[in-house]
Amino acid sequence: MCKRCKHVNSQPLNTPTKSERMERIVEIEKVSFESEYEKSLRPTSFEDYIGQEKIKKNLNVFIKAAQKRLECLDHILFFGPPGLGKTTLAHIISNEMNANIKITAAPMIEKSGDLAAILTNLQEGDILFIDEIHRLSPAIEEILYPAMEDFRLDIIIGSGPAAQTIKIDLPRFTLIGATTRAGMISSPLRDRFGMHFRLQFYTKEELALIITKASHKLEKICLQDAAVEMARRSRGTPRIALRLLKRIRDYADVVDEEQINKERAQYGLNELGVNDLGFDELDLKYLELLLKTKGRPLGLSTIAAALSEDEGTIEDVIEPYLLANSYIERTARGRIASPKTYELFRLTPPTLQSTLFEDNA
Repeated sequence: MCKRCKHVNSQPLNTPTKSERMERIVEIEKVSFESEYEKSLRPTSFEDYIGQEKIKKNLNVFIKAAQKRLECLDHILFFGPPGLGKTTLAHIISNEMNANIKITAAPMIEKSGDLAAILTNLQEGDILFIDEIHRLSPAIEEILYPAMEDFRLDIIIGSGPAAQTIKIDLPRFTLIGATTRAGMISSPLRDRFGMHFRLQFYTKEELALIITKASHKLEKICLQDAAVEMARRSRGTPRIALRLLKRIRDYADVVDEEQINKERAQYGLNELGVNDLGFDELDLKYLELLLKTKGRPLGLSTIAAALSEDEGTIEDVIEPYLLANSYIERTARGRIASPKTYELFRLTPPTLQSTLFEDNA
């Protein structure tokens, strides 16, 4: 029997999206509740889930141990760049534990009453998934602490001398938090999670397998060489790989091709402005900006202003892949282009300035 996913948000799933707007083809949404069609591409078990082998192995052990003791799983924290499968893992855990999952995002929990309503509606063994958990306010976190530790909700009624504290017992549940910025989570909240898992970027081989499997679900077979081509340009991120697959499928459908071949994939990716390394126009502008400084560091605010982008977008979307692949370096004074970037643009790295002692030598 299928498990039900209860979305704790005020908007129904079939609400129209925001009016048409331009977005990067390699952009990764921060908080979104996907349609049922998109959900169908998600794996539903660890056997179907590709990549993150160490995390899967550990989670399998912890789930089996909890089931053997007839207990809930300890609270889990997933962190890492967006689009790597944190939400998917939460769904798989709910399937493996045969538990209902309720999904919300930290920005939606504005008042203590919002969190209280969510917690009091949980059933024994339920899983509560909070995305972007680092954005919880301190007041909300204070309510969450006793709920996580003692499964108790402390509610204050009234104000001043007449204020009273009411304690409400909660059913035992598992909280799964996901964040792209683990460093912004307060230490008391982080310490209350019994398991911490950092998701890594995927290899090209893993992404190619993900694309091939997804193409069968989309009923548009993607040939192996085409899957590898898309995987090379997916920035190590499954969400981007699946988005590129859907767009290349459009190109193939328009010309009535039954399968996606390498030539069609290359043509579509080039038309979308995604180069061989997965860089789009914004990535190249970012790197070119650093190259123009000739080795001088640039601060985040300066980069954001020059690119007309939000600082959060720079840190969460553009930089993780560039840092992981050594195209840029973060220093105490700012960002600089690495020798690998100079080699990419066929430029000579600037020579380091000699020190005072070297000048006097």
